[in-house]
Amino acid sequence: MGKPTGFLEIERQDRQYKPVADRVTHYNEFVIPLSDEELGSQGARCMDCGIPFCHNGCPVNNIIPDWNDLVFKQQWKEALEVLHSTNNFPEVTGRICPAPCQEACTLNLESAPVSIKSIECAIVDKGWQEGWIRPQIARHKTGKRVAIIGSGPAGMACAQQLARAGHVAVLYEKQERIGGLVRFGIPDFKLDKTLLDKRMGQMRAEGVEFHTNVNVGVDLPIRKLVDDCDAVVLTGGSEKPRDLPVPGRELNGVHFAMDFLRGNTKRVQGIDNPQEPFIDAEGKHVLVIGGGDTGSDCIGTSNRHGALSVTQIEIMPQPPEQEDKGSVWPYWPNKMRTSSSQEEGCERQWCVATKQFNDDGNGNVKSATCVKVEWNKDDNGNWQMSEVAGSEFEIRTDLVALAIGFVHPVHEGMIEDLGVELDNRGNVKGDTEGHEAYKTSIPGIFSAGDMRRGQSLVVWAIREGRQCARAVDEYLMGTSELPR
Repeated sequence: MGKPTGFLEIERQDRQYKPVADRVTHYNEFVIPLSDEELGSQGARCMDCGIPFCHNGCPVNNIIPDWNDLVFKQQWKEALEVLHSTNNFPEVTGRICPAPCQEACTLNLESAPVSIKSIECAIVDKGWQEGWIRPQIARHKTGKRVAIIGSGPAGMACAQQLARAGHVAVLYEKQERIGGLVRFGIPDFKLDKTLLDKRMGQMRAEGVEFHTNVNVGVDLPIRKLVDDCDAVVLTGGSEKPRDLPVPGRELNGVHFAMDFLRGNTKRVQGIDNPQEPFIDAEGKHVLVIGGGDTGSDCIGTSNRHGALSVTQIEIMPQPPEQEDKGSVWPYWPNKMRTSSSQEEGCERQWCVATKQFNDDGNGNVKSATCVKVEWNKDDNGNWQMSEVAGSEFEIRTDLVALAIGFVHPVHEGMIEDLGVELDNRGNVKGDTEGHEAYKTSIPGIFSAGDMRRGQSLVVWAIREGRQCARAVDEYLMGTSELPR
């Protein structure tokens, strides 16, 4: 530890945002990074806590104290090597991860955790800037061919690791470009997609083959890949959106959030697909149903379109402003959070359920009838929701974005054709530990990421992709030197 007393001497500092009035006029990133010197000081705040709970808080088990110390010493290249030893895509997690590592930081007991996410992002950005990030080409080729279906973070991490082990990794994506929901579901103002292109360049040099516009199970029979390859990995994500089956759901203007976001990101990236019409929020009253990250992305996108108003409703109660550290730390706490998109302008309401969408007389949505709800525990200690009598009200809206999550992978096509076993939630069944790790019910077929675990964080997908690659390598070669 370079500065054992740093946490006592140095105040916490973190990245700032450009003013709202400036950033809502474009789709570029708007974070103002810290200087190298400032980041070094923040790295010095990483205390010698003995048990670094940040390791367990981070799903990929980043070796955070080590690269904090290296940044403090301005040894950036060495910090990059440590960071890449556990994380294939820190340029992504350094921007969009909710940073459970920071919640687990010992200094968070005083609500002043080390600025881990900012340091991580700065390390990898400097790596790209300085040309330190280069292909890691396998010394020996195995001759084994592995098909990876789905190019989200799980598929990309799995493909990269398998290529580095010497296998031919072939990545299939049904959309026009590689990246899955990271490419088209996350707005460009949160993640500059040129970063994905840079990482793809590295992966291509390492031997990964990319195939876009191929919907396996529709355009290409899955059985052909099973027959032609030594192993197949299913990393297609959890894409079946949770619907809201209330009267008026069929009205024009009521959309799934991902349809809204995907059309916008494609336009920003210069992709014109007539099969996916652009949903425009300009001059409209937008209602976002769902209080998670996807809902926030809809808010930020709507404001950039020029929406007249944005309202976000959440069926759960408003979280407390401050969690009870003694009862939840180092685990992820339930507390009030405000995203950068919410800061840009929206009205937030909690404990609100949607009863129906109302017709303007021409088949278009004009308003949503909502009701206040309350949550109470039943005799068994389970939380139960009930409507508050007489609390119905209307929210004016021309555009509704349903951002209430995903239920499971799409079953039609590939999964049904394979006949692979599913769990009780409709995900592809598979364990994460032991000899059967990431194996499905069909020999030679593996699954990782949201397709196996259900909707989750990008960082969990990276972890599963890496671990799955090791499991595939062991299956093909009998042993593996890939990290787990």
